[in-house]
Amino acid sequence: MMAGEQDRPESHRVFVALKFAPEVLQQLADMSASLDGSEVRRVAAGDIHLTLVPPWNESAIFSAVSKLSRVAEHHDSFELHFKHVGYGADPRHPRFLWVECLASSELAELRAALLTAFECSEQRPFRPHVTLARIRERGGRIAREHPIDRDLVLSQRITSLELMQSPPPGAIGYTVLASVPLRSRTEPQSKLICINAVGA
Repeated sequence: MMAGEQDRPESHRVFVALKFAPEVLQQLADMSASLDGSEVRRVAAGDIHLTLVPPWNESAIFSAVSKLSRVAEHHDSFELHFKHVGYGADPRHPRFLWVECLASSELAELRAALLTAFECSEQRPFRPHVTLARIRERGGRIAREHPIDRDLVLSQRITSLELMQSPPPGAIGYTVLASVPLRSRTEPQSKLICINAVGA
């Protein structure tokens, strides 16, 4: 170990996301059940999420949780609507099977506040989606052999924001580092923030 290395804060690859109830996660995971083979990597039900702030390297986890909490204090819980399941982003040469969600004003305003709080920028148009499977190659053939293209009637009440950690290279599975409640329209705002162990 080099001199001073022991004093260097450990950095974590983190992002802000929305997570869903177990019954919704299972419904979403089942939509990719027909896909198989070495060219496809399905997302496990427990790892399905909607990313609001793209990943960055963070050494001050408690500071990040504090920023997340300040945003959550000013935003109400809301209904997230899952609109359509299909291949994207280019249906002719798809790289993903995903579910597109309604870009409601509540969701767009929340995302904008989070990007500001974490000093992140995003040049691409906001297209909220949930990835169900990643396609490494031959996406067009897979889409033809396994046609999945339909509208959905599915929704989830979003009551919290999650600070999540990406797995290290070669590993799988995301970790929820902290869950911060959004403001409730009908009940007093809870101050309970669940922070999981970091770096274990």
